[in-house]
Amino acid sequence: MEIAGRLIEVARSLFMRYGIRSVTMEDITREMGVSKKTLYQVVDNKEDLVHQVLAHKLDEDVVALKQIQVEAIDAIDEMLRVTRYILATLRDLSPAVVFDLNKYYGSIWKKVEGVHKQQTYLLIRDNLKRGISQGLYRENINPDIIARLYVAKSSLIVDEGLFPSAEYHPATLFEETILYHMHGVASSRGLILLEKHLYEK
Repeated sequence: MEIAGRLIEVARSLFMRYGIRSVTMEDITREMGVSKKTLYQVVDNKEDLVHQVLAHKLDEDVVALKQIQVEAIDAIDEMLRVTRYILATLRDLSPAVVFDLNKYYGSIWKKVEGVHKQQTYLLIRDNLKRGISQGLYRENINPDIIARLYVAKSSLIVDEGLFPSAEYHPATLFEETILYHMHGVASSRGLILLEKHLYEK
């Protein structure tokens, strides 16, 4: 387990710095100071390693976002905390990694993206319900529909045709998306609290 955990950590670090395609299994064994034989006792091949790295990141996100839900003082505070967490992740995400995942590991990326979309949908739906019950979001919104729209809008961030990575950083796009979302769902009381939270942070 110790080797598996270290392998994921090292591979993730190298992938984020240099892109997935350019990092070889030899690079990873060299960085870890282990033999290829040791490496292949943990993973079948590079594709399996990419899958494990992404799955581990998803697990990390689930734990972190659940903690945010518990710690947040209200629905708006929760969304702002979630936004800061995701922005930190996106700022670390190299456009080369997204490109490599789409081009060379499409099937893995689609699976992970599917799980991520479902997690995001549930998170946003629950947040909308929380906000409505607290009087911070408008009562006449449909949490199911708005959560699905949010997921669809978020997917557009990585659309190279719409937002070329050379011109638009994912973190900037996400920030604009979340502010657009918050101004669309917040009640008049919620908008006041939103401005207060933004000022404090």
